This record gives sequence, structure tokens and C-alpha cells, in this order.
Amino acid sequence: MWQGLLLAAFGGALVGLQNIFNKRVHEKASPWTTTTLVLGMGFAASLLMGLLMEGEQLFNLGNMKLWFWFSGVIGVGVVVCITQATKLLGPTYATSIALISQIGFALWWDTQGWMGLEKVPFTFNQAAGVLIIVGGILVFKLGGAVKLRSARKPLKDAG
Repeated sequence: MWQGLLLAAFGGALVGLQNIFNKRVHEKASPWTTTTLVLGMGFAASLLMGLLMEGEQLFNLGNMKLWFWFSGVIGVGVVVCITQATKLLGPTYATSIALISQIGFALWWDTQGWMGLEKVPFTFNQAAGVLIIVGGILVFKLGGAVKLRSARKPLKDAG
């Protein structure tokens, strides 16, 4: 379990770092150029590491259903959307909203048992957890805005 927790935390850190890198690329290039560069370099790195680590087994796909192959197409949407959102909202806010969406949809798919997932019963604790995360992000985002607005107000003359 610890290994899974560490890998998930490290993966999350890499997503945050990738969002910042993608934003920097997007400052100089179009969204589609950025996506092509990101996924193209990801393909090259994956292919090289796969060949080094797995050799010919890399291409053994077994009885995988054809529609699972479209994950890469979904990745295009991920990179384009997150890159644009990071440009418009900043990395923290964009990543926070993406995280809420990820958790919400993962919970929905789990409870429905879609795409071959084991159906997990929906509980109050799950709903409360998602709402607490949403509330935390609202406090994070709106709390800073309130503080900023109050800092801009001119001081009244004491005399």
C-alpha cells in the first residue's frame, strides 16, 4: 500500500510540474504545437524506456480490447485542456479544479461500475470527502481574493 501511496503522490507532483512546463511552452507556441511536443516527447521517452525495460514484451498486447487504445486520444484532450486552463487560471487553481473533476468523475465511474470497474457503493463519506476538497479549494481561491480586496481599500482618515 505504501508503494501505491508514494507512486500516486509522486505522479501528482509530476502532473503539477508538467502543467508548469506546458504553460511555459504554450507561452511561445500554439496549444496544438504544445500538445504535439508534449505527447510526441512522451511517446519517444515511453518507447525508449519500454524497449530498455521490457524488450519485445513491450509489444505483447494480449487480448486487449481495441477501444482501450484510445487512451492516447484522451491524453490529447487532457494536455490541451489543462494547458489552456493553466494559462487562463494559473497552475494552482487549474490543477485544483482538474483534481476536483478527476475525483468526482472517478467516484461516479466507480459507483456505476463503468468500463469494467468493480462497482463500489456510493457512501456519505465519499460525498463528504469530495465536498470537503471542493470547500478547501474555494477557501483557498476565495480567501486570497477577499484578503487582496481588503488590502486594496484605502485607509480612512483618522482626523
